[in-house]
Amino acid sequence: MAVEIERKYLVHGKPWQSQDKVKVTVIKQGYISKSPKHTVRIRVTEKKAMITIKGPTKGFSRAEFEYEIPYADGQELIKMCDGGLVDKTRYTFVDEHGQKWEFDEFRGINDGLIVAEIEVPSEDTPITIPSWVREEVTFDKRYTNVYISNHYISQDVAS
Repeated sequence: MAVEIERKYLVHGKPWQSQDKVKVTVIKQGYISKSPKHTVRIRVTEKKAMITIKGPTKGFSRAEFEYEIPYADGQELIKMCDGGLVDKTRYTFVDEHGQKWEFDEFRGINDGLIVAEIEVPSEDTPITIPSWVREEVTFDKRYTNVYISNHYISQDVAS
């Protein structure tokens, strides 16, 4: 079984702007199914489409099964998603401590919201917190993409 172990943070500014090697990906995603037991997500980027099934979160971990699907299928499936879509740009880089960070800058109703994520191999993996981290929001459900797809996050809360 595949397991995702992830931590989420709010950040000061746009840390990727001062990095040399940044991968940029434009993402549109939506949810075919959202329940306490699982989510089924469709994600379409400029080059590929994915379907992802995630189980419930326990601690920092949850089961995750992700598969590439034909691009045209992804384009059609995104139209079948319930609720709003998530429209974001993801910036990915490795920091000076060798940690890979992903920053999601949202558009649409949450324009300007930025959430940083780091995936780790185990729940007890130490993370060196960079100076641009404001606060951890791993357990705040408002910062999940499922929630963001249908709700406005006040910039007062996020800033």
